[in-house]
Order: sequence, then C-alpha cells, then structure tokens
Amino acid sequence: MFETLQKATLDKIFVLMAEYAADPRTNKIDLGVGVYKDNKNNTPIMSAVRKAEQRIHDKASTKTYKGVVGNKEFSSAVVQLALGGVVDNSRIRCVNGAGGTGALMILMFVLGRARPKGNIYISDPSWPNHWPLAENANLVPRTYPYFDPKTRSVDFEAMMRVVDTLTADDILLLHGCCHNPTGANLTPAQWDRVAASLKKTGAFPLVDLAYLGFGDGLEQDAYGVRKIASTLPECMIAFSASKNFGLYRERTGVAIAIAKDSATADVVSSQMQNIIRGTISQTPDHGAEIVRVILEDPALRKEWEDELNQMRERMQRLRVKLAEAIKRKSNSKDFDFIADHSGMFSLLGLPQDVVEKLKKDDAVYMINDSRINVAGIPEDRVEELADYLIAAAG
Repeated sequence: MFETLQKATLDKIFVLMAEYAADPRTNKIDLGVGVYKDNKNNTPIMSAVRKAEQRIHDKASTKTYKGVVGNKEFSSAVVQLALGGVVDNSRIRCVNGAGGTGALMILMFVLGRARPKGNIYISDPSWPNHWPLAENANLVPRTYPYFDPKTRSVDFEAMMRVVDTLTADDILLLHGCCHNPTGANLTPAQWDRVAASLKKTGAFPLVDLAYLGFGDGLEQDAYGVRKIASTLPECMIAFSASKNFGLYRERTGVAIAIAKDSATADVVSSQMQNIIRGTISQTPDHGAEIVRVILEDPALRKEWEDELNQMRERMQRLRVKLAEAIKRKSNSKDFDFIADHSGMFSLLGLPQDVVEKLKKDDAVYMINDSRINVAGIPEDRVEELADYLIAAAG
C-alpha cells in the first residue's frame, strides 16, 4: 500500500523547533515558533483561564457531545467580542472550529463548494498554511502584493491595484490584524478603501482573525473586521482563541459566516455542519467553555483583558527596545520598522544565509524568511541580540 507514497515536506516551523530543542547551547534564543512567551521563556496559562477551568471542573457533570455546531454560547460571546454588534445577528451563523485553522478549513470548504476552483487571493507573504488549506478546499490560491521589503511596510497601492480588479467570483483573504509574518498592518483609512473596493467589485472577503488584542488593543484591532462586516452583504471570519487566551493546545476557534439574509445564512450553516460531520464529526469544547466562562463573567473578563494588555504592552516594549538598541549601536535607522510593526511578528528582511549564520554562530533561531516572534526576545538580552543582528547583517 505505502510504496506509492513519497515523504511529505515538513513545515519549516516544526523543523526549526526540533533543531532548537536539540541544540545544547545554553545561550540559545528562540524567535521562531509563534507562541507568546514571558520573561522566563515560558508560555504561561493566563490567570483568568485557570479560574475558569476550576469553575468548569467544579460544576461539570458530563463530557457528552455538544452537537455539531459546538458551544453556541461561546460562539455568541466571540461574535460580540469581534463584531461589537455591527451586524444583525439574524444574518450570522457560527460553528466551532478546531482552533483558528479548523475554522479556516470549514469556511474554505464551504467556499470551495460555492465556487469550485475559484480564485482565492492571499497576501504575499502570508501564513504558509493558508495555501494548503485553500488547495485542500478545491480553491486556487493566487497572490496579491502586500509587503514592501525595502520599507518593511505595507505596499498599499500595489495591493489595491490587484484588489480593485477582483470580480464577484473571487475571494480575498485578509489578515484581520497583526499580519503574519510581516507585522505590518493596514490603517483604518486603508481598511475603509478595501471595504469600498469589495463593495464595488462584489469580491468575497474571508478574514483570518487570529491575533485580536495583540496589536493595538481589542477595539482597535477589531476595526478592520467590523468595517468589512458592516459594509458588505456577505463575508466570513475565522476566529482563533489560541493566542489571545493562550489556549494553543485546546484548539479553540469559531467559523463565522455572515449572509445577506437569515434564509441564506441557514443554508451556509447547513453546509458548515455537513463539513464538520464529514471530517471531525464533533468539535472540541474544553477551550470553548473556558472562553465562554471568561467572556460572560465581568470580573473574569476584566482580569483577562488586563493580562492581555500586559502581554501586548510587553511585546511593544520589546519592539521599541530592540529597535532603539540597534539604532544606537549602528547609527542606522534600518531596523526602526520593528517599533512601527504590531502584533507578535516582524519580518526583518534578512537573506537566508544571514538567518543561517545567526543560528550557527549565535544560536539565534528564526524562520528562514527572517520572521521573528517578538515575544521570544529575552528582555535582559536585548542588547546582545542587537549586536548579533548588526554583526550578521553586516
């Protein structure tokens, strides 16, 4: 049976994780894998999450299935968090996904049924998993310009030259905030232009909302997705709780579909449920219930928001410290963009041989496209990291 198979290419992030784990050097720095880390290089369980879990443990009386759509109260709380009431609930349908990736899979499968072999335009660059997800859903991935490697910022006019030419048969995948891998994000005015263009062309938006609250704050980060949802008759949103609730291994997400009317929304919901039943049968609930408990309890929600703000502020503080250290040591503004980016990542624009040199000589690990996880920067080693980057970049 298996003689017809060839070895699949492993995701570069997982390869890097294995290399880092096997490296015996005690001074190694992990800027690769996309999880939040504290000053001790740990990915902590948030205090609000611990308290919510304890409540669930004390009160739960069963582990039976929740049903194909999953935890409805969790979905409703997430919709309110992400959209803030800008869309009539009668037009919204949700199902739980196995993380943000699971939510994307469900939504793309629906789109693949609605537009078989339809074009889905993905930013260049983007999260690598967007491509196989689209291909597995019977969609055809294409790219639109997004990042200017010279300025390390959004090349918005180049982006819009493609977006403005899309048709009603096309799908546009947008990062709701905290663009992965670049860290360069659309401004509110740019979101307004994107929404206006989509309204004119009829192209369909799919928003990947994986980092809500990690950029400029919950409300600020929600501007783009709310603008899209409130402007257009139809859209889809994939929400992940992995980062902002620290629920990475719980696989907690929501697939949100907004249709032009309630009857159409019911049709889309039936398709999402059909996809779940034919793939994973039922969705996981533990993480979903944790988020529900937190968002429905005012005290726990405040505790969660305070901790999320602390995480966001720490990442921004690390950005500024690193950019200022490089500027002071090199008398150059070449890395000032790090402080201007937001979210967990920045794309440094270093050649692959420099990335390899940093790994080999200095035990500094990052993805080979030079994406760094800002949260992985040890706060007490910023000066040292600046020296490594300056020396390697030459």
